[in-house]
This record gives sequence, structure tokens and C-alpha cells, in this order.
Amino acid sequence: MNKLRGILTQLLNVLAGGSFLVMVVLTCWQVLTRYVLNNPSSWSEELVSYMFAWMSLLGASLVTAERGHMNIPILVEKCSPALQKFFLCLAEVIAFLFSAIILAYGGYKIANLAMGQMTSSLGVPIGVFYVVLPLAGVLNMVYTLLNMADILKKKEGAA
Repeated sequence: MNKLRGILTQLLNVLAGGSFLVMVVLTCWQVLTRYVLNNPSSWSEELVSYMFAWMSLLGASLVTAERGHMNIPILVEKCSPALQKFFLCLAEVIAFLFSAIILAYGGYKIANLAMGQMTSSLGVPIGVFYVVLPLAGVLNMVYTLLNMADILKKKEGAA
């Protein structure tokens, strides 16, 4: 399981980092075309906003991989190790359900619905850019399952 986690994390680092790099290049292109060439590039501005969404959602999956999602540990830390495991697994189950229902299912539905609409500048179906929603949902689901397996393997409650 650690091998799967490592491969997924490396892939996400490349994709999220690549999205960021594309955003930087396109933003520099926008500045060049707007202020130097006096002919603003509308397609690059649109693509930067979509790349930002991709980078954010793939980055959120990386946070899920590291169990870095928001939590308030002060109460859990005062519990017994068995109860700590329970609460840690409960947090992962909630994250799993959110990812399954909102991101994977909802994202799939919205991506399919948006395939009939075209972007204004790029002329590409908007659904292509929304594919990141179910993708991030599935990645988060995989990571939450891996996280629960890691929590249950440990003898102590804190992970």
C-alpha cells in the first residue's frame, strides 16, 4: 500500500506542479501580450483560471494523502488510544463520504452536463476542465482508505 501511495503522490506532485508552472508561463504571456504587444490574450486568461482549479483540487488530494485536512485534535488527544483510533477513522470516513458524494458523483454529473457547453475563448467543452472534480474525488477516496489502513495498523491511537 505504501508503494501505491508513493506512486500516486509523485504523480499528483507532477500534475499539481505542472499546473502551477503552466499558470506562471501563461500569466507571463498575458502580461507580455497586454502591456508590450498591446494585444491582450483572452484565451490564456481563461486557461489560467481552469489550471488554478486543477492545481487546487489536486493539491487538496495531496493534503488528504498527508492527513493534513482540518481537525481539532485537543479533545481526541485526551481520549484513550482505542477511542483516538475511532475518531481518526471517523474523520477519514467523513472525508471519504464527502469525496464520494460531492466530488466523485457530483463532479461526474456536472462534468457530463457541461460537455455540451463550450468555453468562450478556447472553444473546448467546459466539461473537460470539470473532469478534475471526479478525479480528485476518486483520489481522495483512495487516500482515505489508505489512511484508515495506516491508522488501524498502529498500536497507539495518534497517527
